[in-house]
Amino acid sequence: MVADSWKEKTFSASHNYDIGVIFVRLPMRRRTHFRPCIDLHDGKVKQIVGGSLGSSSKELKTNFTTDLDPSWFAEKYAEDELSGGHVIKLGPGNDEAARSALQAYPNGMQLGGGITAENASSWLSAGASHVIATSFLFDSEAHFREERLAALIAETGRERLVIDLSCRQEENDWVVAMNRWQTITDLHLTHETLDQLASSCDEFLIHAADVEGKCEGIDEALVELLSQWGKLPVTYAGGASCLEDLKRVDDISGGLVDLTIGSALDIFGGDGVSYSDCVVFNRLSDSP
Repeated sequence: MVADSWKEKTFSASHNYDIGVIFVRLPMRRRTHFRPCIDLHDGKVKQIVGGSLGSSSKELKTNFTTDLDPSWFAEKYAEDELSGGHVIKLGPGNDEAARSALQAYPNGMQLGGGITAENASSWLSAGASHVIATSFLFDSEAHFREERLAALIAETGRERLVIDLSCRQEENDWVVAMNRWQTITDLHLTHETLDQLASSCDEFLIHAADVEGKCEGIDEALVELLSQWGKLPVTYAGGASCLEDLKRVDDISGGLVDLTIGSALDIFGGDGVSYSDCVVFNRLSDSP
């Protein structure tokens, strides 16, 4: 499981140093990892500017679309042993495409988008390592509902649940957004919120919706907030434009926050980041 490997790298990996007759065990610092993604819209793999998702089809800002089957990307991730990535269904009409990706990389990717207590177990059976929940955790008035989280855990267990706290910034605060990041909820992204939810999930996924898909740089303040908590695996997504952003997240977070890169990646039509460089980065991060 991803969480177990994260804990092992954070707390268990070590080196021995012989200083005379005294042996000192020093922990090896965990390194940030690149987490792959497959975003699905209208049944196709796309990269979309996150803030435009609630717009009409004419106003939707699409950075990339392809006729390649989602399984093509999933098979590539499997071959390169990239774990902990996510398949996100951006609206209806994506179930078949999502199943194609999951079948190509069984138990290798997480699945988000429209997850409920009623369908969560079926997506786990379809090959998802975890399901990712956001909107289901809130009622129609965007209030967080603990009983919905409890119902979801009853179906998945906490060890196969990722809570998505993707957010928008309001003044100097971040507030969780639902419904494809268009509706602001009553849940603020704080260390207290992370503490309250940590016992209910295996990981957190957090898109910075205001910069998602813009390739103009990460939200460093949000990455810093997440790294100051550091009690469970956290994946940040949004704004990454170059390989230096991976190194920057590693520096800011001390390796405690992973990074998803989408629109800037060459396999998604971007010219800022080479996918092969990300694979090498992960392999170096895994090296002792």
